[in-house]
Amino acid sequence: MIPAVLKLDTGGLPVSWISWQSTVTLYARDRIVWEAGKQRFVIHGGICAATGQPSQVEIGSIVAVGDRSRRFERGVPLLNNRTLFQRDHNLCLYCGHQFPASQLTRDHVVPVSRGGGCVWENCVTACKHCNQRKDDRLPEEAGMKLLAVPYTPNLAEYLILQNRRILADQMEFLQAFARKHTSHHRAPRHAHH
Repeated sequence: MIPAVLKLDTGGLPVSWISWQSTVTLYARDRIVWEAGKQRFVIHGGICAATGQPSQVEIGSIVAVGDRSRRFERGVPLLNNRTLFQRDHNLCLYCGHQFPASQLTRDHVVPVSRGGGCVWENCVTACKHCNQRKDDRLPEEAGMKLLAVPYTPNLAEYLILQNRRILADQMEFLQAFARKHTSHHRAPRHAHH
């Protein structure tokens, strides 16, 4: 099975994960401007009617495409529970215990009913028990301490969180990009119990 290909814009900004099928289409339309990464994959097609030869195309694991993406124009990746839980390492940021995703919820530090936004900086992973205990209050009103400061992942961090099957060369590229463009934040620390 061929893993997802990391798509970059022409300036080298990570944009998204794309399927090998979409990548082949970009090669066929001559939209690949440059490649990075060490991994290559040969895709075999049908028989060419003109030559009678089997067709094939070789694709890279990291490709730059000749159109600028609007997806991250404002630099804020989409917030969803799966990437939120991964950002917080499946830890409840109130009790510090790790849980399977089915036992986790999204907590708004400042409740939405009190003007809190549904944005990365106001959302944390919480177990169901802690979220119910906090209810519609601020952490300090509920006598609960937040174990880490919520943050917005940069584009490279978001792409790492988004894909479960990343090739070594793709991870190396994204980690180097994340280090260059990181904001000042820390991953949540495990609570000592």
